[in-house]
Amino acid sequence: MKKFLSDIYKPLGIVFGDIGTSPIYTLSLIILLIENSNKENIFGIISLIFWSMLVMVSIQYAFLSMRFSIRGEGGKIILYEHISRSIKNTKVILTSKILLFIGIAFFIGDGIITPSISILSAVEGIKVIKIFENISQMFIVIIAIFIAFLLFSIQKGGVDKIYQLFSPIILLWFSTLSILGIIYILKYPAIILALNPVYGIEFLLSNGLKGFLVLSLVILAVTGGEALYSDMGHLGKEPIRNSWFFFVFPSLTINYLGQGAYAIINPTSKSILFEMANSIFNEFYFIFLIITILATIIASQAMISAMFSIFFQMGNIGIFPRIRFFHTSRHLYGQIYSGFINWSLFLCIILVLLLFQTTEKIGHAYGLSVSMTMLITSIFLIILHIHRNELLLASLSFLVFIFDLAFVIASFSKVLEGGYISLIVAIFVLFVIINYIQGQKRVYEALEPIDFKEFEILFNNAYENSNKIKGTAVFLVRDYRKVPPYVVSVMFNQGIIYERNVFLSLVKKDEPFGIKYGFEKELLDGLDLFKIEYGYMEFLDVEKILNNAGINEKVIFYGVEDIITNKWFYKIFSFIKSISPSFDRFYHFPTNKMHGVISRVNLD
Repeated sequence: MKKFLSDIYKPLGIVFGDIGTSPIYTLSLIILLIENSNKENIFGIISLIFWSMLVMVSIQYAFLSMRFSIRGEGGKIILYEHISRSIKNTKVILTSKILLFIGIAFFIGDGIITPSISILSAVEGIKVIKIFENISQMFIVIIAIFIAFLLFSIQKGGVDKIYQLFSPIILLWFSTLSILGIIYILKYPAIILALNPVYGIEFLLSNGLKGFLVLSLVILAVTGGEALYSDMGHLGKEPIRNSWFFFVFPSLTINYLGQGAYAIINPTSKSILFEMANSIFNEFYFIFLIITILATIIASQAMISAMFSIFFQMGNIGIFPRIRFFHTSRHLYGQIYSGFINWSLFLCIILVLLLFQTTEKIGHAYGLSVSMTMLITSIFLIILHIHRNELLLASLSFLVFIFDLAFVIASFSKVLEGGYISLIVAIFVLFVIINYIQGQKRVYEALEPIDFKEFEILFNNAYENSNKIKGTAVFLVRDYRKVPPYVVSVMFNQGIIYERNVFLSLVKKDEPFGIKYGFEKELLDGLDLFKIEYGYMEFLDVEKILNNAGINEKVIFYGVEDIITNKWFYKIFSFIKSISPSFDRFYHFPTNKMHGVISRVNLD
């Protein structure tokens, strides 16, 4: 029993902050859209919210997605890895890779909007207090920006010291949501009937197009659902499932039912959750407001950490330009920091807050990113279940896909009202990914590495007949069987050959963690191969590894591409390469020993 309670408690502050703060604004925004909070509409909306959480979170993530992991890790990249490993059809793999890139791009769009709407919606709760009811919206926005600034300012120092407070605060938050919900369910017990899916179906049929478009806001109730799967590696499958099914999901359901009851009893209500809390807590309402703001800060922190993680992973698997990251915690390995990502994200959030200014308007911008990432996850699940001949699970995945598709279509209706933010961010990120991958591919092809057998003849002749420099030189190569031209230039054109030469190969593994290194073999007399294999979530300190292996190198050579092109597409690639961190800084090479050898590459 003690372990079970511990399993429920631990994930609260890490996994459920985002979805846990959705009740702040979801129902209120939907009612503002339909402009009619009669009993039939409220029952229909609550039914849609409940069944969306059941299908899109409980079934899609907690049940189906969590069946797939690699060394305990979850996430969209992990689903793609399963597809690429088990399916041999190149068209399926290529399509899945494109979908992965699109999913990542929309996830980043979500990362900009989530902190914006979370923090702003909490601060707007001030308006429920009578003395602040006429406060200007711009002042609310300024407070939200200030809170966001404080949140982003502490990132560099790490948040591991306050992480232990996250779960207690979120536990208090969910407990408060449950209490509010229970009180108003008792005042209007018939609201429990809203769990019947018939009410949701009737709402959609009776309201026509407007009823369907409500789905673009119902999606707000499931934002953060993907965290159940993507955070699986931090906490394990069972704790997250137990926490969701036995505490979080019931708490959210109870609160939404209570909000529905309150909306029926108070049909003119505009800020349902805050008005509920104010009616119950009275003079202690400000305590609830503080808890709300803390909960939204924690939700935002989870998204910021996820953004750091996704950019780090993209750089490590070679689909995005390198970005410099640092560890911020000795105890929490996943806590990393990038100043560039941190302040870029902060500036984007400021722009969103100043552009939209109200939770209602940001709500229209929200949803498209979430529904698109969920849709892609469901497609991956269908592919995997069909490949495994798990027809029942494939059918269930297809049902989830239909749900996700409906939400995507509904969310596209909000593009002109704010959804364009998600599209612009996603298109930009997707372009950078495609540009970087294609540019790297063209550079590698243009460099024309020589076959090792040809290199062997040249090296043996030079090593036997030249005056060798005392000491050890290290040369970075991807694959010793294809020797890069810069090595040929150094050794044979410039005549620089050391007594001991080492080919250093850095090999990324499919697994997220683990570092393995050592001498593979002696390639030739005077030439060894040293290989470092590392997980795509690992930070490499190459200098330390070389020292541990007894390699006392005098110099480390690596290739530098000088890109010449008249094509705009590759000019952008060249610019991206020029502003990316240097190779030695990214992998912690000894800077004073690094020697870049320039190779001119024409990409016309």
